[in-house]
Amino acid sequence: MLKNRKSYPWIVVGLLWVVALLNYMDRQMLSTMREAMQADIVELEFAVNFGRLMAIFLWIYGLLSPMAGAIADRVSRKWLIIVSLFVWSLVTFMMGYADNFNQLMVLRAFMGVSEALYIPAGLSLIADYHTGKSKSLAVGIHMTGLYMGQAVGGFGATVAAVYSWQSTFHWFGMVGMIYAVLLVLLLHEKRPEAVQVKTGVTGTKSRDSILKSFRMLLTNVAFWVILFYFAAPSLPGWATKSWLPTLFAQTLHIPMSQVGPISTMTIAFSSFVGVIFGGILSDRWVKRNIKGRVYTGAIGLGLTIPALILLGLGSNMVSVVGAGLCFGIGYGMFDANNMPILCQFVPAKQRATAYGLMNMTGVFAGAFITKVLGQWTDQGSLGSGFAYLAIIVFIALCLQLVVLRPKTDNME
Repeated sequence: MLKNRKSYPWIVVGLLWVVALLNYMDRQMLSTMREAMQADIVELEFAVNFGRLMAIFLWIYGLLSPMAGAIADRVSRKWLIIVSLFVWSLVTFMMGYADNFNQLMVLRAFMGVSEALYIPAGLSLIADYHTGKSKSLAVGIHMTGLYMGQAVGGFGATVAAVYSWQSTFHWFGMVGMIYAVLLVLLLHEKRPEAVQVKTGVTGTKSRDSILKSFRMLLTNVAFWVILFYFAAPSLPGWATKSWLPTLFAQTLHIPMSQVGPISTMTIAFSSFVGVIFGGILSDRWVKRNIKGRVYTGAIGLGLTIPALILLGLGSNMVSVVGAGLCFGIGYGMFDANNMPILCQFVPAKQRATAYGLMNMTGVFAGAFITKVLGQWTDQGSLGSGFAYLAIIVFIALCLQLVVLRPKTDNME
């Protein structure tokens, strides 16, 4: 049986890698398709309306993330992942039939609901399968799926230019629905004994109530620092997802159908390098120093600071692409260690709930910056907005190094 193979923990990473790809592909493709869609939906001619469309996903996604995490700590994550994937893929398919701005807003909101269920469930499942020293690498490999999805989504405008934006949504959505059916056979649940519901088996423990889980997390000082540490870099993280293609197009004076793949591939490739390098470095460093994961994440954040400044102030292909590569490597190192650092301060039975709260703070920060940058774009100040974000990241970096002092690598 597939589940009984020694390699199955890595098979799980591979299976969820595809889900992660589809997760970001379906949400990212819209960011490069504005020009193709605005001929049919005139409201998209204004950047502020496009910012509203991108932001509603983030507000809904963020608002539901804590509850999604609490649910993932209490039900089968396998089925949560499968249903989530099928629904957001169906929403992507239906976006090809939208013929006005309000329909797009409603569908984008539904996508926020369905996609919110995935990340806490997926990452906590990987953490349960990789309890040893491969945790950062396993999480890092999974995160490369997100970056690859971001890159593939960047080709949305290219495909739309050849066929139509409607057909692009249809085909991308069908791929996800088919894969959701395959996961019914291939993906299996795993729970540590300490988090199983009491069933009469000796040694198992009942789960805490949802309110008790939230109360325990929110009275943990280290968790509040992790929340800020996660939210601050989410500002530039979401800014690159939503507005980097536009920034590249403005800076390089290249049509969106050409610059979309350049911008998304730049971040995806460098982030891929960052999460693999950051995962391996963290897994090795933590063997010698319990703060190794914290230090690895700090190095990553440090790299994003000059990158943001150069992204905002650069004026040619070499400077902006070079800055994008530096940002991606740093952000990848940061991303690979979020869940592993969380595991040092939060027990297994509360990790999905905790990551849901982290997702909420990060996404709310992203929704805020997405809307603000939409306004700045209309005012011709998008580059300056990217440069200013470096200040917030620097504050998060300092706080992380001073406060986070783990005592174990896997809190039970």
